[in-house]
Amino acid sequence: MALSVMALIAGMAWQGIDAMARSRDAAQAAAERTLRLGTVLAQWEHDLQAVLPTATVPALRFDGATLLITREAPQGVQLVAWSWREGAWWRWAAPPVTGRTELRAHWQRAQQLMGNEPGTLRMIGGLAGVQLYFHRDNAWTNAQSTGDAAPAPGAGEASAAAGRPGAAPPPEAAERLPNAVRLVLALEPGPLTRDLLLPPQP
Repeated sequence: MALSVMALIAGMAWQGIDAMARSRDAAQAAAERTLRLGTVLAQWEHDLQAVLPTATVPALRFDGATLLITREAPQGVQLVAWSWREGAWWRWAAPPVTGRTELRAHWQRAQQLMGNEPGTLRMIGGLAGVQLYFHRDNAWTNAQSTGDAAPAPGAGEASAAAGRPGAAPPPEAAERLPNAVRLVLALEPGPLTRDLLLPPQP
């Protein structure tokens, strides 16, 4: 009888220790995920704060799954892509360039990212979706909406001059950047919304 009681007590004690270990592991995993998410969002904000219009390719372009950003880098201009696929958020960064031809080449490459390109990082998993909104004219709009381009200074004169023999081609339209970007991440515990004010453009 005494042995049975001792065995029962030992079993209950083991269950308690196992429950404590599981709780500790769950708390540690949650803390690590929170820390990881904070690091990812810091990189996201860093990329957007460095956005740089070039009049060569759009400074910001979202197709529903991937946001392309042209950003200022110490060695020139860098194209960065944030993509949602396979339940995860990925970041790809092209090497910095100083010429328009190279920037256009990176832009074309970014249209067909496979996920195994050099410079691609899996930032965070457990993601059911990503939504972006741009703030313009005192309102939030879907980042995929049109009408975001504004004529570049002197574009009208250049377009007229382009019809003359020997005239240079007209400059490309300048991107009208939003005042702010709203990010909504569909995470497993619940949606996370982050608003970021962009730096004023000259």
